[in-house]
Amino acid sequence: MRREPIVLFDNGTHQCLMFDDLVSGEGVQSNQFLITDNEQYLLLDPGGDLTYTPLSLELSKHIPVQDLTFIFASHQDPDIIASLAKWLLHTRARVICSKLWARFLPHLTANYLAISHGISTYDRIIALPDRGESITLGKCKLKAVPAHFLHSVGNFQLYDPVSRILFSGDMGASLVEDATPVRDFVNHVPNMEGFHRRYMASNKICRLWVDMVRGMDVEMIVPQHGRPFVGREMISAFLYWIENLECGMDLMGPEDYRLPR
Repeated sequence: MRREPIVLFDNGTHQCLMFDDLVSGEGVQSNQFLITDNEQYLLLDPGGDLTYTPLSLELSKHIPVQDLTFIFASHQDPDIIASLAKWLLHTRARVICSKLWARFLPHLTANYLAISHGISTYDRIIALPDRGESITLGKCKLKAVPAHFLHSVGNFQLYDPVSRILFSGDMGASLVEDATPVRDFVNHVPNMEGFHRRYMASNKICRLWVDMVRGMDVEMIVPQHGRPFVGREMISAFLYWIENLECGMDLMGPEDYRLPR
């Protein structure tokens, strides 16, 4: 039986929910998030067809789904936004994404949306500038913060100043089947290391990101895959680890660019 979403934060008017058990079959585990504030609603990284139906059913227990205010797409991957057409058809939501992907996302939608329903994908997109911007949701202002090349060329994370949660996308992701908070950082590293070495662009980019996060008031880092980091101790451990990790271009050499035999 599917369990209730995890309540990350709730002060009565502002709520953050995490859905972590909706993927079935061969798809990689992923987390989806709902932020609500004074009867406005933002859905973060809703995923593809694997998650659309179970996620929309779960959301309907908490909000009027057709009144969804925003969908936030941290980047363009299938497990982030491949179900775009269905959300455009069944909700009034506008889609927030990097300006680099605004002209590409219409490739995820079918012509029938325009022909039969008069829905223009591009007109429903809010294109973020590279430096990010504030997003008004209800009576709060969420922050779309730059995370470019971690791992997408146009990548954003979402910071919620009310809950002090940084929704970090693929940064901090772990290849595990549950989303319980990290308790033992050293033993958790093997769940992250291979993924971050391959998917993150370089140590320089990781260090720039760490410098930004250290200047923020963050109580929780919650990635799109796997376990969150809760509390200053675990957050500090993760930041130290990632700022010292060689990854991406750091690991590439001539032997990686050769004609196959």
